[in-house]
Amino acid sequence: MPLTTHDFPEAPEVLDRRDGPYGEVVLRRHGTLLQIIANGCFLMDTSDGRSERRLIDAAADALADGGRTGPHLLVGGLGVGFSLVHAAADPRWSRIAVVERERAIIDWHRTGPLAALTADALADPRTEIVEADLVEYVNETSDTYDALCLDIDNGPGWTVTEGNDGLYAPSGLAGCARLLRPGGVLAVWSAQPSPEFEETLRNAGFQQVRTEEIPVARGVPDVVHIGVGPG
Repeated sequence: MPLTTHDFPEAPEVLDRRDGPYGEVVLRRHGTLLQIIANGCFLMDTSDGRSERRLIDAAADALADGGRTGPHLLVGGLGVGFSLVHAAADPRWSRIAVVERERAIIDWHRTGPLAALTADALADPRTEIVEADLVEYVNETSDTYDALCLDIDNGPGWTVTEGNDGLYAPSGLAGCARLLRPGGVLAVWSAQPSPEFEETLRNAGFQQVRTEEIPVARGVPDVVHIGVGPG
């Protein structure tokens, strides 16, 4: 069973704290775990990663059903690196772009404590780290992708910052659809299921909408919302 913060009675140690344009972001060590905290809200740690890995695999599997090869992947959120590392281990992806808005998190992966987890994936020639706000990137980029995997919030109804809300609304999903190549896949990580978001995906033109549950060590399962774009 993966370790959790309950397995470590001692107080967490703050390794770095930064104030940026989106507020405070903190990297902590709690026992053997590394944790990322944003504006006092726990985001993720290095205890497990099975749902982040499934986020990538669900998109890849949906694309494989369409028979395409060498797909391009966009990951929204670097986090502790589970999604990036898993994608880089899969030769199916010919390009892996990761959009991360927090300079601190990028630094922790390039030269800090998280480098031990992601150094090989960052060195992969297919990998590109884009320092940008994902909402702005989706609306402004001219690049297109076969799969878009979002893991920047605790879910469509539990966003880290208020500005992220629009990404899960009809206008935000229309932007995601424009970024996807015909028949591309949108996969969204969430700490809990959202039937309302499923309906929003369908109303935005996404097809084959479904939700996968991923069991976790404690508590309710994480989920991945999946939809295939039009075309």
